Amino acid sequence: MAIFEETGIEGAFLIRPERIEDERGYFARTWCRAEFSARHLETRLLQCSTSFNKAKGTLRGMHYQAAPYGEVKLVRCTRGAIYDVILDLRRESSSFGRWQAFELSAENGLMLYIPQQVAHGFQTLEDSSEVFYQISEIHVPSAARGVRYNDPAFEISWPQPVTSISERDSSYSDYRK
Repeated sequence: MAIFEETGIEGAFLIRPERIEDERGYFARTWCRAEFSARHLETRLLQCSTSFNKAKGTLRGMHYQAAPYGEVKLVRCTRGAIYDVILDLRRESSSFGRWQAFELSAENGLMLYIPQQVAHGFQTLEDSSEVFYQISEIHVPSAARGVRYNDPAFEISWPQPVTSISERDSSYSDYRK
C-alpha cells in the first residue's frame, strides 16, 4: 500500500510507496489500479517513457499537452535525483498559477501524480539521472505545449544553474495570465 499526500497543487499527489525491507533490500509496489481508483484518480495508463540525463543541472520542461489531449502523468526517478516542478495552468483551479517542487530520487522512491493541464519539468541534481513516466494518453506532437522554465509570470526557483536545456524549452514566449 502506498501513502498519498496532497500537495499545494489541486489534484496532484506525492506518493510514497510502502517498502517491505529485508536483508536483500526492499520490495515496493509502484502502481495499483485499486489504490488510484479509490481516490478517484486516473487509472488508464497508455504509454510509458524514460528520460535519461547525462549531466547534473540538465533542465527539461515545463511541458504539458493541450486539450483535448491532456495527459495525467505518474513520474518517478529511477536513477540519480531530480528537482521536480509542477505548475498549475488550469484557470478554474484554486491553485492556478502556483508551482511546487519536490525532490524525487532513486533513494527516496517518491512518485508524483500530475493532473492534466499541470505543466511538468525537472532539473537533475546528479549526473546520470533517469526519470520514468507512466502516462494516461498517447503523446500527440501537435498538442505539445510548454512554459519557459524562467518565465517571470511564475518565478520558479531552480536549485542550481542550468547546464543543459533544449532550444525549444528555453525559447517559449512569456506566459500571459
